[in-house]
Amino acid sequence: MKYFLYARKSIDDENRQILSIEAQLAELKEFAATEKLEIAASFQEAKTAKEPGRIKFGEMLARIEAGEADGILAWHPDRLARNSIDGGKIIYLVDKGKIKSLKFPTFWFEDTPQGKFMLSIAFGQSKYYVDNLSENVKRGIRQKLRRGEYPGWAPVGYLNDYKSRTILVDEKKHKLVKNIFETYATGEYPLKTLSEKFYELGLRGNMDKKISPNAMQWILKNPFYYGVFKHKSEIYQGKHEPIISKKLFDEAQHILTSRAKSHKKKMHNYIFTNLMTCGSCGCAITAEKQKGHVYYRCTKKKSACEEKYLREENLAQQLRELYQKISIPDDWADKMIEKLNEEQKNSTQSSVALVNSFKEKIFTIENKLDKLLDSHLDEVISKTDYLKKKEQFINEKISWEEKIAEILGKGNNWLEPLRDFILTSKSAKKAALADDLSEIRAFLKNIGSNFRLKGKKFLWLANFGWDLAARSAAYPSWWAG
Repeated sequence: MKYFLYARKSIDDENRQILSIEAQLAELKEFAATEKLEIAASFQEAKTAKEPGRIKFGEMLARIEAGEADGILAWHPDRLARNSIDGGKIIYLVDKGKIKSLKFPTFWFEDTPQGKFMLSIAFGQSKYYVDNLSENVKRGIRQKLRRGEYPGWAPVGYLNDYKSRTILVDEKKHKLVKNIFETYATGEYPLKTLSEKFYELGLRGNMDKKISPNAMQWILKNPFYYGVFKHKSEIYQGKHEPIISKKLFDEAQHILTSRAKSHKKKMHNYIFTNLMTCGSCGCAITAEKQKGHVYYRCTKKKSACEEKYLREENLAQQLRELYQKISIPDDWADKMIEKLNEEQKNSTQSSVALVNSFKEKIFTIENKLDKLLDSHLDEVISKTDYLKKKEQFINEKISWEEKIAEILGKGNNWLEPLRDFILTSKSAKKAALADDLSEIRAFLKNIGSNFRLKGKKFLWLANFGWDLAARSAAYPSWWAG
């Protein structure tokens, strides 16, 4: 009598299997030698038996039906089947006489009514084990969701803590991930440039690979970073620490949406287009490449315009000189920030009433979420309406929570424009020395608007908040430097 040897394990993880395939093969060959069994062929595969469809298992049964062997040697019946279809197939082939013998080192089988009954019980127990394990896993996932714990791999910027079974902020990567959103929200960087830029800054994926443009888009679309996550289309407020605010996330979504709409339009990627207008006629400024150089000029769509071309190198040089003029020395900036911090600490302005009003709004939203769940469980509203409304309420709740954190963190809001001005002015020198023209453009949009070209000169209007902060910084009553 000839036997087919069959060894199987569910997953490629030695720590989660009683015996590896190699160990099963060793034990089965030793058992075959002791019992003097003739092995016609060996089959092995790393695949679950919870569902039918195993390729090697199907091939083995087909060859048995073709008469190439009369029996099967396996470690235990659960190696052959953990579902009713495969288990029934084995018993059917025994009934038809195609399988004359089944040998297991851990289970005794004989081709009798009692033997087949005990085999069916063994298969049933294997299926019960799988079903029960699945229910326990599902119950554990539901409990994690109730606690706001994400039941999966942490995205880039976070780490899975296997001891506490929680997700923690990755101290090495989270600042770079936040910078991804901040950089993209400026609208100045396409996904491909973003991928290259952050690869140079040292950001790698969880598998220590370069983050592709598609992966960048996935990061930018992932609400996990502002404190929520989706599981099977349902949104949950996570207990993990957010890396960004919902406001910043929404700004990034706006850029993604607007770029998706204009994706079909093929345009030359000139750095300073879609930024300036003509100082004489108000038309848009376009660009074209001639003899290896990029030139900017008026589109002249309204009327004849006498404004001349301006080479990109000359425009960039004007911007660098502008940044040098508005930059503040580092020691001045550090002293001014120090004074601001003292002012913030000594502030007596109270925001208690405002915070309490926001807390009341959050309490109201939580009550609405409870009522919404009751309505869904009572089948008053459909699941689609429930999921949509739940997402709306959770996002509203997070927005109010962020406003509370902003008030408690900032204290005196009037100080923030001044702080932004100081930090922006401090970084002006860095922008002036940047070789990357996209960084020069991005910095420009932070400090002004109404950019124009007239007489080959770059003209601009400072943002109101930035200009106000600049004048406040020039003569503050508390600044003694």
